[in-house]
Amino acid sequence: MSKKTNPELIDEENPEWTKKMLKQARPASEVVPKVVEAHRRGRPLKSDKKRQLTLRLSPEVVDYFKSSGPGWQTRMDEALKEYVESHR
Repeated sequence: MSKKTNPELIDEENPEWTKKMLKQARPASEVVPKVVEAHRRGRPLKSDKKRQLTLRLSPEVVDYFKSSGPGWQTRMDEALKEYVESHR
């Protein structure tokens, strides 16, 4: 038994894709790259983005930085950068 298409759902201006059409299809990023780039979501990518890792620190160090309030991870990063600069 074949399933019949509801004639009210047929859109002459936007027909159902055939296998041939699917094989010829290309990603939008290839066809209209400027449009895709203009609608990219999220923050822009940084060239020197930070790396996420798992790190074990002593409770005293974590408590010290956390007690300084929001932004403690950024302050910890700055302290480590200062250490690196002074020990080159």
